[in-house]
Amino acid sequence: MNRHSDLGIPITAAAQYRNHTGLSRFSGLANIAFIPKEALCCVTKSYDTKPAPKLLRITLMPELEPQVENDRHRQKMQRRKEVQDERLAAKTLEKGLVIVYTGTGKGKTTAALGMIFRSLGHGKRVAVIQFIKGAWQPGEKAALDRFGEQVFFAALGGGFTWETQDRQKDIEMVEQAWSQGLELIQSSDYHLVLLDEVNVAMSLGYLNPHVVIDGLKSKPDQVHVALTGRGAPAELIEVADLVTEMKLVKHPFREQGIKAQIGIEF
Repeated sequence: MNRHSDLGIPITAAAQYRNHTGLSRFSGLANIAFIPKEALCCVTKSYDTKPAPKLLRITLMPELEPQVENDRHRQKMQRRKEVQDERLAAKTLEKGLVIVYTGTGKGKTTAALGMIFRSLGHGKRVAVIQFIKGAWQPGEKAALDRFGEQVFFAALGGGFTWETQDRQKDIEMVEQAWSQGLELIQSSDYHLVLLDEVNVAMSLGYLNPHVVIDGLKSKPDQVHVALTGRGAPAELIEVADLVTEMKLVKHPFREQGIKAQIGIEF
């Protein structure tokens, strides 16, 4: 496209069409060379031929020079920053959070472990209690072991319920895990305590949700507690500060028959 300033300014035309059914659609953008600056306007034309499309409107818009566009973007971002700074300045409270990751999708434990490693990066002490998953040695345990006394890790479950096949034993192990988890929470020694798969234990009836909620109410003010697993009870969601539900969209095990793999599932 030619750019001769004495002829006018470059413009872009957006054409909107209506087909014979009466529905509107955009045909896309087309470049038009030049028109005088004073002629910028909205031009309307129509054609009666059917079923050919009817041209409803051509809107002529000046094409911004890169510097003008950049200046506008900078001004917009400055206004946005001012609003964001005001919002942040108004948020002055700090408290230990009850955080729930639930839902049918993958990533609940993974998300909670992300907070565990983030806390470790800040030099904080953390604790992880694994309900249900105790029958295997996941990769996160090997990684957390490298932090020494900065981490407390205990896998107190007997494994998946279809593997253990002993409901009473499962209940006993879950109760033991909860007792130890509550002790860690109330000790104030840990910045973040992760109760992994505790939601599953509650949904299976191995652990009373009200017992867990009462325990959470007794936690020190600055201790964060994360609870993971599908089937989080409504009562827990009600008292939690942050709740994220993972939604299953696709999973390679279900759609492709791909087994659990190192570093992805464990």
